[in-house]
Amino acid sequence: MKTISLKIYQHLKRRMRSGRGGRLTKKTVLFAFLTAALSVTFPGCSSPPESSSVTMTGMYFDTVVQIEAWGTSENVMEQCEELCRYYEELLSATIETSEVSEINRAGGAPVTVSQETAELIEKGIEYGDISGGLFDITIASASSLWDFTDNTEKTLPDPAALKEAAEHIDYRLIRVEGETVTLNDPEARIDLGGIAKGYIADRLKDYLKSEGVEHALINLGGNMLAIGGRNDGSDFRIGLQRPFAESGTVMAALSINDQSVVTSGDYERYFEKDGVIYHHILDPDTGYPVQNDLDQVTIISDESVDGDALSTTCFALGLEDGLRLIDSLDGVEAVFVTKDGRIHASSDDLPLETVE
Repeated sequence: MKTISLKIYQHLKRRMRSGRGGRLTKKTVLFAFLTAALSVTFPGCSSPPESSSVTMTGMYFDTVVQIEAWGTSENVMEQCEELCRYYEELLSATIETSEVSEINRAGGAPVTVSQETAELIEKGIEYGDISGGLFDITIASASSLWDFTDNTEKTLPDPAALKEAAEHIDYRLIRVEGETVTLNDPEARIDLGGIAKGYIADRLKDYLKSEGVEHALINLGGNMLAIGGRNDGSDFRIGLQRPFAESGTVMAALSINDQSVVTSGDYERYFEKDGVIYHHILDPDTGYPVQNDLDQVTIISDESVDGDALSTTCFALGLEDGLRLIDSLDGVEAVFVTKDGRIHASSDDLPLETVE
């Protein structure tokens, strides 16, 4: 059972009323009222000074989540953790009780889900259209055959099995009608991993702003989303990892204020075999990793969900087509790193500082 506190329930209910998501079950509502006392701020407890920050660190979505916010309370950080748990239990393809797993097990039967899950699946379909199918949330049938984390033997998937899996990758097989989701191919499988972290970062930002937070930095495994700038009035500076270098080795830095920075690269989850890099960004047509002239793409956007989807899409498109796509979009910029180590920015006006 997916359970949330009264405070988070009220926040999600406001989103639902504004048309931005959130079907809540009666069981969830009941639990919210039973646990409301856990979220009460007692008389005499004052808010921290505006100059101080509070932080949250947790492990969700198979990655480290970190939030730093100024001028708010530890209770707000606890509610952020609760939101992380809530969305993980809706959207994770690896949690058996999640709504995504329920869709994948349904064998093509319709499944009623929360408005948030339906909303995100529709966003995935939208980016399937924008990318010409290079971003595809039905990639799970192929991605499940790869191991980019514990594959010490560097084993490749069986070619016949991968070919069969690729035949079931097509986001156009998904039908969303209100809060009902149907996979028209019973063998198709949804994986929202390429877009969910950005969506959740945006929801965390919504919540923090509803609590009056004006300065915060949200980090979901490298998906960075800022509320305003730093408390001292300066911008946040986000370092861009040098591909295949030791973790924390920065090649450039971006200054952002109230924006998102999301990076995708072939060095994030990969293994090398016989001189070939096999990484986690897969070609939906073949199920094999994308092979092109890029090592990294970073997207700067207002909403993190867009950065999440576009970083994968632009990586798959390659430098020229990726730049062409970014040029066609309003309010979005990008930084591409090619295999020769060169940095290509979509605009000369980007606040980008290279590091020698």
